[in-house]
Formats: sequence, C-alpha cells, structure tokens
Amino acid sequence: MKLLVVGNGGREHALVWKLSQSKLVKEIYVAKGNAGAWEIAKKVDIEPTNVKDLAEFVSKEGIDFTIVGPEAPLVEGIVDEFEMRGLKIFGPNKTASQLEGSKAFAKSFMQKYNIPTAVYDVFEDPAKAKRFIKDFGTPLVIKADGLAGGKGAMVCYDEKTAMEAIDKLMVRGELGISGKRVVIEQFLEGQEVSYIVLLDGERYLPLPSSQDHKRLLDGDAGPNTGGMGAYSPTPFVNEEIERVIQKQVIERLIRGLKEEGIYYRGFLYAGLMLTEDGPKVLEFNVRLGDPEAQPILMRIKGDFAKNLLDFYEGKYTEIEIDNRCALCVVLASRGYPEKPQVGDVVYGLDNIKDDDIVVFHAGTDIQNGKVVVRGGRVLNVCAWGYNLREAREKVYGAIERIRFEGMQYRKDIGLKAIDLV
Repeated sequence: MKLLVVGNGGREHALVWKLSQSKLVKEIYVAKGNAGAWEIAKKVDIEPTNVKDLAEFVSKEGIDFTIVGPEAPLVEGIVDEFEMRGLKIFGPNKTASQLEGSKAFAKSFMQKYNIPTAVYDVFEDPAKAKRFIKDFGTPLVIKADGLAGGKGAMVCYDEKTAMEAIDKLMVRGELGISGKRVVIEQFLEGQEVSYIVLLDGERYLPLPSSQDHKRLLDGDAGPNTGGMGAYSPTPFVNEEIERVIQKQVIERLIRGLKEEGIYYRGFLYAGLMLTEDGPKVLEFNVRLGDPEAQPILMRIKGDFAKNLLDFYEGKYTEIEIDNRCALCVVLASRGYPEKPQVGDVVYGLDNIKDDDIVVFHAGTDIQNGKVVVRGGRVLNVCAWGYNLREAREKVYGAIERIRFEGMQYRKDIGLKAIDLV
C-alpha cells in the first residue's frame, strides 16, 4: 500500500513515523514535510493547500490512501476534491471542517445542540465589539473567527488588553481575513485538556487523553502559540469525566451533525476546559492536535495504518494503547510566535541515540547538507516513561544536547499533572 501524509509539521513527522511501521505500507510520501519526515518518506514538492495538484499527484502515482494532518487543506476542500475523483482520503469534508474554519459557526452549532461551552457573542464591527467589552467586563477571551495557526485566541485580563486585541484583529487586520470577524467569550477557569476521537458518521473511537500547553512561557504566561508541549495520558481525565465528555460533547455533536445533514469522517479534536460545572468546549478542531499527536501516536501500539484504513472502510478496529506515558516539549525559534527567525543551523541531533527518546521535526529544512530552522516550532523532543516524571527527565536531558541560535522552550511541561499525583 502507498500512503501520502499531507502537512509540514511535527504532527506530520509523527504520522509518517507511525504509519511507516505498518507491514501494509510499502511506500510513504509526504507533502511537503520537513527534514525529519524526509528521512522516512519521499518528499512531494506540493504545498498542502494546493489540493488540485495533490489530487493529480495521487492519481498519477497510484497512492492508495491519504491522511491529512493540518486544518488548512481540509478547510480548502481537499477531501471534496479527492472524493470527487474517487480517491481514498482520511479527513472531514469542507462543510464539516467549518467546525474549525469558523469559530462563529462552531459556537452557534454548540449552542443549538446543547454542547456545553462558554457564553459568547460574535462581532464584525470593532466599535460594537468594544462596547460589548465595556459592558461584559474582563477577564474574557477574544478569538479570530478564521484559521490562525493556533495564535488567534487572546486571553484578556483587563480592558486595555481587550481593546488592543480588537484593534489588532479588526482594525489593523494583523491576521488578515481570519480576524475581521471575532468571537468574544466568557473566560473559563480549570484544567485545559484535549480529547481526540476518530469519527465516521455515528461511529467514534477515542484516542488517549492529553494535555497541551498553549502559552509561550512557563506558568502559562505569555502569548498563545500553536502549542509548546504536551503529554499523554492526563490524570485530569478519569473514567467518569471521560463518560461525561463522550455523552455531552462527542455524542451531542454527532446528533447535531446528523440533523444538519453533515457527514463527518476523520479526526475530531475537542479542546476542553474542565470547570467546576463540568467539561466545556473551548474549540473544535477537525484534525489531530499538534503537539498532542506526538505523545498520542507514541502510545498507540500495533498497526495504526490498518486501524485508520479499517475505520475508514467501516470495519471494526481496536486500538491498543501502551501503558507508558509519553511527553513532548517543543523547541521554538527566536522571535516565535510573532516573528520567528529562520535559517539558523540545528546542532546536536546526532547526539540523541536513546531508544526511549524520539525527536520529531517541525519547522526544519535541509541547506548545504545541514538541518536548519524553517519555522517557529522547530523540533519536538519526546520520550516514553513508566510515569510522567521519568518521561520528563528523559526529554529535558535530551534537550540539553540540542542547540540552535535563540532556542526557546518551556521548562514546566507536565508539571501540573506530576504535582497532582
């Protein structure tokens, strides 16, 4: 079987790494990938959002199955294009991808189908948004309606910061069309967790729980990013809470999609806040999380390519989970997330030879035979451990062997869970 993985980041390297272990897979391609993914898969020099050229390549090359990593190609309609040509692809279609492509659509959907979420309102006029902020008060969260690479949500603890966020998004248009409409919502307190399932119509198959760390700095300070680290499983999601999530979030979503006549097949990610009133949805994503995918895929045992293909074809499949924990720390470039600096050489990767440590590449390229920084999130240093403390020690020990100019990373990934247990 020939596979194509679409995407450039750490999640896609992790997918290539996991899928390539399957006995069913003879060749694996990645579009476009990164320096790490290219060590395993053949590079396809087509941008992930160039859906027509990707469909042409898949048809010409005889690719049997395509797995989409990031959200942008899904929102662009890559699944619709592939299915129109009779090509097998794992991901939701353009209509279903609105759950991530438009925060306003997702919030309206949640309200209609009684999926627990924060109180909110939607604005296209910055003056009206500012009046609402004065009346509503702070803290609150302001979100760009469209895709923003994980950087479109701003937690505002005071009125001045909230007004500046409106100016940034709606007046100056720093996130382009994505920020011309905004969602302003109630600030929720609690533990933020990620819950991801495979979804096909009315069937769903849960993956292990995880917790992301979205802020740039230790102690959840600084601006939001695409994610600075994650681990799995999280002790904050016990069996009782998982049942509530499934009943009140996943199954209500499925019923809503059915009533709306929207068919969904692919990964579904529920970003949740575990509040005193129970789990509430912060956002839906229509793909695997990044960096949550990295520790989750490390914990999946067996043939994940067969799991995905069987699920796609409507067959029964069971995913076996490693009892060990996995933890991931993101190494980011200087200037990330606002103005990431690129071109710096990455040193020390040859020093990582431990069996329990995996380094997934994200924003990397090859220049003159050397690995160089290509984007904001550069590397994901990951490890297994029999508990989180052991996994953490292995990861941070490995990080000491890697360096590039201006390398920044959080020192506290996983500590909230370790402190709890």
